[in-house]
Amino acid sequence: MKKLIFIVDDEPAIAKLLSYWVHDKWDYAVEIFTDGEQVLRKLSAKPDLILLDIMLPGLNGIETLQRIKQYDENIPVIILSAQGRIETALEALRNGAYDYFPKPIDTQRLEPAIKNAIKNYDLTREVQNLRENVQREFKFENIISADGKMQDVFKLVTKVLNNDITVLIHGESGTGKELIAKAIHFNGIRKEKPFIVVNCASIPRELLESELFGHEKGSFTGAHQRKLGKFEIANQGTIFLDEVGELEMMLQAKLLRVIQEREFERVGGNELLKTDVRIISATNRDLRKAVENKEFREDLYYRLNSFPINIPPLRQRKGDLLVLADYFLHQCKTKLKKEIKGFSKRALKLIYDYDWPGNVREMENTIERCIIVSDTENIDVEDFPAHIKVFDQSRSYGTSSGYFTEDVIVPFEKIKEEAVRHALKITKGNILEAAMKLQLGRATVYRLMDRYKIDSKEFE
Repeated sequence: MKKLIFIVDDEPAIAKLLSYWVHDKWDYAVEIFTDGEQVLRKLSAKPDLILLDIMLPGLNGIETLQRIKQYDENIPVIILSAQGRIETALEALRNGAYDYFPKPIDTQRLEPAIKNAIKNYDLTREVQNLRENVQREFKFENIISADGKMQDVFKLVTKVLNNDITVLIHGESGTGKELIAKAIHFNGIRKEKPFIVVNCASIPRELLESELFGHEKGSFTGAHQRKLGKFEIANQGTIFLDEVGELEMMLQAKLLRVIQEREFERVGGNELLKTDVRIISATNRDLRKAVENKEFREDLYYRLNSFPINIPPLRQRKGDLLVLADYFLHQCKTKLKKEIKGFSKRALKLIYDYDWPGNVREMENTIERCIIVSDTENIDVEDFPAHIKVFDQSRSYGTSSGYFTEDVIVPFEKIKEEAVRHALKITKGNILEAAMKLQLGRATVYRLMDRYKIDSKEFE
């Protein structure tokens, strides 16, 4: 459906000329009005933009603008005036006009102004719609999502709530793997029993065996008393093994025995202990590759991977970006006791365009930081960290030279990553063609894609 633009001008010749450019040349739907009262009565038709003359019979342009903003403060209004005075322009902008054009109209400037105004309005309306529908979209408590890809994840989660099948959650760091594990446990048949989390990457290897399986008094230096392991504590509940790909081979063998036999021994002990525990694990590594490289046991991989769930990265879930940003804004401003109304239109566009390599965790931390540094009622691009701001600049200039400013140095790794992503975008995911365009070997491009967790399928 074509975007709808209202033209409000009491001079028929000017209205007809504007309609020629807007409708015939730029392919927008158009409705023409000769005074402010007429256009106010038709606002229920939900125009995407209004071109509004200052000098009108009855209500003048500024009064009409004020009434439009009372109806919907987000409708973009571009003021047109034959007066050409700076005072008129400033008054229009103070009252919420998106832009100001003196007559005769420079159509080469007007077209991109209309296009950008409508695009920003679409983003604003998307945030409003997501906010209104967000409760309906949440499938599990504490998981914020409105994107179709995550709805597919939720459907898989519902399949494993009422059974004890072993689940392996795949996903990049910061995508919310632990939230999915909690959703499975707290909505499933073991929800009244313990949910125990073990981060296999954060515990030193020499202590991890004791952490998982416990130890007997005197079993090693510093073991002054018996300690129960997580598998004992989690009995009849769920144990969540985060970053399970970091387990060393000896512990992989012991974990395999727990899955197969439901039994284990404490470190330094002889007593055989039984356990009734559901195992959910997660990894950001490619365990299939780890198996091929002899870094992970193949038999354990297939045991853990009985029911795989893949969480897509945030850059592939565009439908979640604005609803997550809105959610974190309200959460963080309440915690920080700071009055922030929302995001500027430029900030919303930056949030939507940025790739968020750190995923949900990066977004939450970034928005909290923005709230802390912001001195205005709306978060703007200037409140974002330098490495994200330069992303906005690069998009504005349309070339990689936009990365380089006088006061910002961009990490070379970020430039390489963006170059690969841009090449794959241009070639629609064709890796061979992208390598030729980048003047790199295909193997080099594959290595870079693996390093930056880039999937060519997202560009097809």
